[in-house]
Parts: sequence; structure tokens; C-alpha cells
Amino acid sequence: MTTFARRSFLRVTAGAAALRFATEFACAQTYPARPITMIVPFAPGGPTSVLGRIVAERMGAAVGQPIIIENVGGADGSIGNVRAAHAKPDGYTIELGTTSTHVLNGAFYSAQYDVLKDFAPIAAVATSANVLFSRKTMPGKDLREMVGWLKANPDKASAGIFSTGIRLLTELFQKETGAHFAIVPYRGSAPILQDLLAGHIDLSFDSVLQLPQVRAGSIKAYAITSDSRSALAPDIPTFREMGLPSVSYVPWWALFVPKGAPSDIIARLNWAAMETTADATVRSRLAELSFEIVPREQQTPQALSAMQKADAEKWLPLIKEFGIKAE
Repeated sequence: MTTFARRSFLRVTAGAAALRFATEFACAQTYPARPITMIVPFAPGGPTSVLGRIVAERMGAAVGQPIIIENVGGADGSIGNVRAAHAKPDGYTIELGTTSTHVLNGAFYSAQYDVLKDFAPIAAVATSANVLFSRKTMPGKDLREMVGWLKANPDKASAGIFSTGIRLLTELFQKETGAHFAIVPYRGSAPILQDLLAGHIDLSFDSVLQLPQVRAGSIKAYAITSDSRSALAPDIPTFREMGLPSVSYVPWWALFVPKGAPSDIIARLNWAAMETTADATVRSRLAELSFEIVPREQQTPQALSAMQKADAEKWLPLIKEFGIKAE
């Protein structure tokens, strides 16, 4: 290549880079110019959907455009993941994902999307422990007595699951207690609660969002998966207290966009997410539901990416060990 040709090539390359930067900058300056869709990959009524509506309302106010929830349930959240992964990466489609959808599903649905490569992280939002619930007529006044009944009656009980994370937790519970029961997949948390209330299934791990049903006497609660008791339910012991320290799984909720979204738009969405979690009203509402806000220093896209990778290293080998398959 001649010197003239080389210089011409460099000028064209530099010009293209400058044009791309200018385009992204202009896009970020006008973004968002219309409503944003937030995909919630589970059915309405569950903890992810409730959290999504609270976050969407405040984030929409921060960016100056409505954020509209689209519930896309099914297949452990993978149907919503496919929708989000294949959306145009322009910042107008975001997803509220979980440890289950954006880590654990990587063991099953890599042919349709890659949980680590096909999404760009925005920010981690909140965490919340799970509680083991049962129908109100389940034998056993506490966890030990209930487990005793399960072991004395193998394969006579059933447990509802609505995500890979809940499946993993349920398998851990079976392994650590030696109990055996049927595992029944559902499209979301709300249908499981309906069947627990009706007595059609016996058990389910779910978020502390369902505690009002316990206080009403409609279902039972046996133990919580966090390291310490919840301030909202100090009477519910931890699994550690009950001699089952391995039954521990505290999922996170976080925001993602399809890969390829402009960095300036990701930065703006990250700012809006942090504005949302810093809002006193939002913090109060989430505390009432026993969600814990992720510390501000852990709300960067880089921190979320690191958290994903660490959880993949921790949980994916267990999925293989238990032989868990996609339902």
C-alpha cells in the first residue's frame, strides 16, 4: 500500500470511528424519545413482576418516558430471555432478569441464547431470600416434623417450581433431608400459590412476598434460605438454624439490555437504576416486600458481570451433579 493510500485509509477509518461516536452521542442525548419496554420473564403476580413494576415506575420518571412491563412467562424464564436477546439493541427493550434466568438457564438454553454473551449488564437491583411454604394442612408443626413426614411417606408429596433457581433449591432440599417427592413445573409463582391455597400441591420455595398468606393462616412457612432471619418474619428460622446450612440460595434481580446497545445508553440506564434504588419511597416499598437493595458500589455493569460469572462457577456444577434437565 502506498503512503498516499495508507493515509487515505487511515482518514476514512478515523472518520468512520468519529461518525460512530457522534451517532452514539447524539442517540444518548435524545434517548429515550419514546416508551421503553421492560420484559419480565415470568407470569404476572410473582416477585419478579412485583419488583419490575416498582422499578419501572421510578426509572420511567428518571428518564422521562414510561417503562411498560411485558410479562413473557414460560420455560423457566427462557421464553422472555429469547425475546430480550433478539430485540433491537437500541435501549428500548430492557429485561429484569434473575440469578435463575441469567445464570442457571445457561445450563439449558445455550442453543437459543447465551446468558453471559447475548446480554449487556445494566445494574443489579435487589436480592431476596426464599422461604419453604406448604399447604395449610401439611403435617408437621415445624421443619423437622414435616421432613419426618416426607421421609415416612416417600413420593406422596409434590412441590411446585417456577424457575431453575427454585428447582435447584428444591433438589438441594431433597438431597440434604433425604426426602423424596414429585417436582411439578409451573409458568410462574402466582399459579403455584393458587394451588398451595387450594391444597393441590404440598410444598414450594418462594419469596417472602407470600408471607401475608402465612399470617392469614392460608399456608404454612417452615424456614428461610438466608443466613439470618428476616426482620419481616423473625419467627421463621433459617435452614442453618434447623441443621441444613447447605439449603442456602439468595437470588438477585438485575437489569440487562441486548448485546450491542450503545455504551452511553447503558450508562444512562445505569444512572436511572441507581436513582431508582436510592429513592426513599422505592426503598421503603421494597423493604416491605423484604427485598434488599444491592449496595451502590455493586450496581455497576462491571460488578453485575462479575457476579454472574461467580454464580455460574458456583451453581452450574450442581445442576450437572443433580442431573437437572429443562422442563
